[in-house]
Amino acid sequence: MASFVDAVAKVGAKDGWQFIVIGAVEEERNSEGARFVATQYKPDFAIIGEPNQWDRMALGYKGSAWANVTVKRGQAHTASGEETAAEAAVDVWLKIKAYVDSFNADKPKVFDKLLLTLRGMDSDSNDFEQWARLKVGVRLPVEVSPEDWYQILNETLRVSETLRVLIEPVGFAIPAWGCEKNTQLVRSFLSGIRSQGGEPRFVYKTGTADLNIVAPVWKCPAVVYGPGDSALDHTPNEHISLEDYSRAVQVLSSALSRLTE
Repeated sequence: MASFVDAVAKVGAKDGWQFIVIGAVEEERNSEGARFVATQYKPDFAIIGEPNQWDRMALGYKGSAWANVTVKRGQAHTASGEETAAEAAVDVWLKIKAYVDSFNADKPKVFDKLLLTLRGMDSDSNDFEQWARLKVGVRLPVEVSPEDWYQILNETLRVSETLRVLIEPVGFAIPAWGCEKNTQLVRSFLSGIRSQGGEPRFVYKTGTADLNIVAPVWKCPAVVYGPGDSALDHTPNEHISLEDYSRAVQVLSSALSRLTE
């Protein structure tokens, strides 16, 4: 955010233009800040700040969806040999994984794949019922919406009459987003990076960003840019090179100047 403020200060006032720098809260959680500002502004261009290295732009972020998948069945004696809810939950997980493996088989790019994670599992029982719960997360490609994913789960997890499988979405599901590459905004950044001696690069990220929230609403050219190494985020060694920071400010100010000429 500091690099954006410095860049806007460097450019100064431009007739007919307004620069708005937003510090959106909860980007690492439910993006409450982005959800709020999405309905407050209608910009001509959007630059989302994320550490992606000073000579690189991100043009896409994957979506995400989370669900608790609960398997229930009637209680049975431990000597009966019947499948337990916990055993059935393992089968459920393997069915989900098999679908994802099949979906990904012909997709060489990670950005186009479903990225599945099992974040937790537990089980319990009482005198009448057994249950087991899986905490399932997925990173979504552009072609699979959160609604599509929940439908896939429902269709994949049709099991026997003795079992009940409940799929409960958790939190805010977020669709993936890919930015248009051939725009005035992107060209302005290409020129800005080259002006600092850099060779511009593009990246599509496997995480999720505020871009996913605001871009579908604003429907304007957008790009994600910022100095720093995202691989260091939330690590004890997280830091930023002051040289890269300075270059990023120059790139940003150059891009803003070109956009508002």
